[in-house]
Amino acid sequence: MADLGKKYCVNCLADVTNLRLRCTDCPDIELCPECFSAGAEIGNHRRWHGYQQVDGGRFSLWGPEAEGGWTSREEQSLLDAIEQYGFGNWEDMAAHVGAGRTPQEVMDHYVTMYIHGNLGKACIPDSIPNRVTDHTCPGGGALSPSLTVPLPPLDISLAEQQQLGYMPLRDDYEIEYDQDAEKLISGLSVNYDDEDVEIEMKRAHVDMYVRKLRERQRRKNIARDYSLVPVFLGRDKKEMRDRDKSKIIKEEKEQRVRLRGLCQFMAHREVEELFENMHKERVLRAKVRELQRCRRNGIARLDEAAEYEAARHKREKRKENKSVVVSKRGAKEGEFAAIENLTGFELLSDREKVLCNSLNLSPARYLTVKTIIIKDHLQKRQGVPSKSRLPSYLDKVLRKRIVTFLTESGWISRDAV
Repeated sequence: MADLGKKYCVNCLADVTNLRLRCTDCPDIELCPECFSAGAEIGNHRRWHGYQQVDGGRFSLWGPEAEGGWTSREEQSLLDAIEQYGFGNWEDMAAHVGAGRTPQEVMDHYVTMYIHGNLGKACIPDSIPNRVTDHTCPGGGALSPSLTVPLPPLDISLAEQQQLGYMPLRDDYEIEYDQDAEKLISGLSVNYDDEDVEIEMKRAHVDMYVRKLRERQRRKNIARDYSLVPVFLGRDKKEMRDRDKSKIIKEEKEQRVRLRGLCQFMAHREVEELFENMHKERVLRAKVRELQRCRRNGIARLDEAAEYEAARHKREKRKENKSVVVSKRGAKEGEFAAIENLTGFELLSDREKVLCNSLNLSPARYLTVKTIIIKDHLQKRQGVPSKSRLPSYLDKVLRKRIVTFLTESGWISRDAV
């Protein structure tokens, strides 16, 4: 008796109580969805006959394996709710669907089946044509919020804020860069009867104002990145000065002054990496020059270079000791009587005293010539063009004697001779 209310497919005898397709031309012809899809024909029934869907509202659209056991009536209520309340109002949609469905269940089912499921993949295209551009995104557009999003407030005291005219809650100053920039748009208004020329003029004013805002923000970012506010306030001057003396050589300081203009186009980290790479380049160039000098002396291995340097130092030390002995002997005999009372005599080494005495050259003049020659040699090694300006009292013979002496003493390399 319990089977009297059930319906069966006339073709395969499957249970079609929940869902069946009834022919409108043939009486008592009811088929299951599978037989109807296959185009089953029984007796006078043909596949092109009209049909009517008959269901009890309790079958599932997604099959028995779908989570939640959503019936066709619940699916219909869900679609009506999404159309009525809009995407995202899950509480109202859950109340509309009923059947004890929670907002979380409604959201999970809709997103899973209708957006990420096969139905969503078939209906939602990968690229949507004529899509509206979001001009408020940080990556572009004149209304980008990155122009107006304030940076974290500066860590300065109240007295320093008053000194700078700084307003920490707004990250603004009482006097900003291009203080009158707002006058470009303060009097603008959009009217329905504006002509095209007037509209374009107003757009141009807005564009100029946005450019000024970007420049203002760019300057603030540079001041933050390079910590210019603490420098202006005089914080930690002694610490910064000691750090510069210990880490930055004079040549690098000069380079930083010459390349200071690049700071407005590069971040602080990038500038520091640039100078660090330039320092590495100088070290490598010095190493290459040292290796080239070894190669000119016939040295092809690093261990041989170490032995050569040790032998060279010993040889120079022997020469120095020999010259000291000679100089002491000459001093005992009054050899330097002609120059020992002149200015700069105490600055000379024993070998230099012998040289100046033999050349009849005053110590002050010798020190001047020595400084010029060594400076020119260093500039040539660094690739800097130099034009030596030797004193007029120095002839070719004296210059050759002094250069030979400096080369033998190791002040300059032999390739400079």
